[in-house]
Amino acid sequence: MSEDNTTKTDGGTGIVPPDDETPTWSERKERSQGLSRLTYEYFERARREDQDLRQESSYVERDVLGFPAWPHEMIRNLSLTSFFIGMILFLSATLPPEMLPPANASSTPAVILPDWYLYWSFGLLKLGPLNPELALLGGKKLMADRTYGVLANLVVVGFITIVPFLNKGSARRPVEQPFWASVGVFGVVFAFTIAALSVKNLVPIDAHLLFDLTFLLPFVFGFMSYAVLKSMREGYMFTLNRRYYRLRPPK
Repeated sequence: MSEDNTTKTDGGTGIVPPDDETPTWSERKERSQGLSRLTYEYFERARREDQDLRQESSYVERDVLGFPAWPHEMIRNLSLTSFFIGMILFLSATLPPEMLPPANASSTPAVILPDWYLYWSFGLLKLGPLNPELALLGGKKLMADRTYGVLANLVVVGFITIVPFLNKGSARRPVEQPFWASVGVFGVVFAFTIAALSVKNLVPIDAHLLFDLTFLLPFVFGFMSYAVLKSMREGYMFTLNRRYYRLRPPK
């Protein structure tokens, strides 16, 4: 608030009236300029209420206000937990696991696969076509295909480990940092495509086409995600939300 009791807002997009002059929904709808105008008024009023709470609060060690764990967070978590447990029990009752014949230790199965959550790692062991053949070694490969696959696993796991140290921003939604959100989409899609490559004997697609799609689709989905998130910034009022959701230091 300034000395002449006028309210200032960022960007000059409008002034939110005080509580005693709050218009009705019909009046606001008549004078609004679309969804962005209503969104601005909502967040601007929320920001003003948050500032009032901060000024009245005596808690200054960490200037963050939130909901108590009980009953708000606890009830929500119990509801979600009960839902997923119910779904697991329902699937267990309606789709019991098939009893397969006992394993024969004297014969090797035609298709050997790990557990489904390790398909991505198993697919990295099948990157033999990417293992270069060096003319200096008489056309021989520098390392065996299995060693090359193990090295690929180390590279992927190392990249996943280092990403949190590279991205130290305060973004809370993908629209605030489209680049890192697209990197996440790239990783998720690559996990699915490399998993499909690990079971290429069971996928009704040409092996060469599947190998090409394994590395092409992650880039396609990553670029599409980046373009969509960049275009959504204006609609979600990126500047206002980034200012409002940023952790502000105590006064």
